[in-house]
Amino acid sequence: MDSETVSNILPEERLAKPKWLRVKLPTGKNYTELRGLVDKYKLNTICTSGSCPNMGECWGEGTATFMILGNICTRSCGFCGVKTGRPENVDWDEPEKVARSIKIMNIKHAVLTSVDRDDLKDMGSIMWAETVKAVRRMNPETTLETLIPDFQGVEKHIDRIINVAPEVVSHNIETVRRLTRDVRIQAQYDRSLGVLKYLKQQGQRRTKSGIMLGLGETREEVIETLHDLKANNVDIVTIGQYLQPSKKHLPVKQFVNPDQFKEYEQIGLELGFRHVESSALVRSSYKAQKHIN
Repeated sequence: MDSETVSNILPEERLAKPKWLRVKLPTGKNYTELRGLVDKYKLNTICTSGSCPNMGECWGEGTATFMILGNICTRSCGFCGVKTGRPENVDWDEPEKVARSIKIMNIKHAVLTSVDRDDLKDMGSIMWAETVKAVRRMNPETTLETLIPDFQGVEKHIDRIINVAPEVVSHNIETVRRLTRDVRIQAQYDRSLGVLKYLKQQGQRRTKSGIMLGLGETREEVIETLHDLKANNVDIVTIGQYLQPSKKHLPVKQFVNPDQFKEYEQIGLELGFRHVESSALVRSSYKAQKHIN
């Protein structure tokens, strides 16, 4: 079999996970106590529903992630395991529910995220602002990161996030420019950069973005993306390995070696980012509590 035939076959095969992606089961007193509270009160965290590999570590440090605006997204990104379709009506009790969950779990640093709600006139930005306000009222000592959608780049929607002043506002670029059309079908690379730039221009203290690797990007493209994020005054970058949620999603083209992640971390720090988290198991909210300083 010649090399051309082999190259045509390999992308269809599912790559075996390397040893560095093996995760130990969460343990520890804090994790056990929080897991008990989540189960007892039926609390909804992305940590549990998304089977995050860092759940034990983050919970042990008092950090958890909550998703608002339902669990059905109006977009159909090729990497994301969230359902796509017609979302349900907005639950206006959700801000209080999230705030109560954070209080019950005694969370020190909460990360809020959401599906895209392009079906709503305000794209969900009002619910975003109300949730931050509710968390502040009920948990005045808890710090916040908001991992927001692009709101189609509409500034008045982004302003609602800025006005409630979360400690960190994050919006993920997700992948390199060349792959954006395939990976984030309804998103735009430059629009995401524009959102990050606008946040900083309007006085947001800390901004953050994340990149997934293993979708077919080159080293040069990853470095170019880091340069683009830095040029738009992003403070914090997370870099992690893409893992295929199901056979219907984009395949993993490469499992990136830990040494390569270390190189990207070093390049990011040399570019002047305040924090760079870069390893195979890093997710957007990994060590989020460190990023508020």
